Amino acid sequence: MNQAPPPQPAPTPPEPRRTPLYLGLAADLRAAIAAGEYGSGARLPAEDELARRHGVSRGTVRQALAALRADGLITSRRGTRRVVLAGPRADDGVPELRSFTRWARSLGERPGGRTVSVDRGTADAEEAERLRIAPGAEVYRVLRLRTLSGAPVMVERTAYTGAVGALVARMPPDTVSYSEQLALHGVLFTDARHIIDLAVADADDARLLGCRPGEALLRERRRSTDPAGVPVEWSQDRYLPGTVAFTVHSTAAGALGRRLSP
Repeated sequence: MNQAPPPQPAPTPPEPRRTPLYLGLAADLRAAIAAGEYGSGARLPAEDELARRHGVSRGTVRQALAALRADGLITSRRGTRRVVLAGPRADDGVPELRSFTRWARSLGERPGGRTVSVDRGTADAEEAERLRIAPGAEVYRVLRLRTLSGAPVMVERTAYTGAVGALVARMPPDTVSYSEQLALHGVLFTDARHIIDLAVADADDARLLGCRPGEALLRERRRSTDPAGVPVEWSQDRYLPGTVAFTVHSTAAGALGRRLSP
């Protein structure tokens, strides 16, 4: 007589992903700033003091402060303590790095993204120079459409270093914000150098944006770096005319750079 097979144990549910410590600390500091504990222009406690108060390492504190800086909540200069900024306005310039997603949300728009393609390859000469890697090193190239409240406004072409690109390649095609997802893995975008000029729409631009091939588009080229100054992305974004405008505030001590287009 055949015996029934023994019952199989229920599968063990996967461990829930833990929120990185620095994101928890950043959330606490963000709440304290919103509650008025640190007024506009006030200096935050030193890293040692923050580490002691919250029971974390100085490395965790630095990552949390880098996240707040990327959000435009604080600013810092080498050798000085972090200073709380006044709330940013929608027409502010770009003294602090803000992603497309955060910028759109600040205007009350609904940001969207659709990944068109992700290709792994080897860095060409320009990518190697911009990302400070050896020619032929591994890069991931991502072609992506960005939307505002459902309307296409920008085509994003980004080259990522190998380790960062591997994380991006595993994200769902409809991921709205790469930067927010990468932050969960400890990858932060805290500084960027921007070059803004015009470019001619190619076949991909025309197909995705609904414009004519050869139409002039506003182009933003951007290299973003992490808190240590290491490049993590080289991006070329092309916007439909009339959809965005960039404002830049410059001073005699930090003037707007100009050069002839190549």
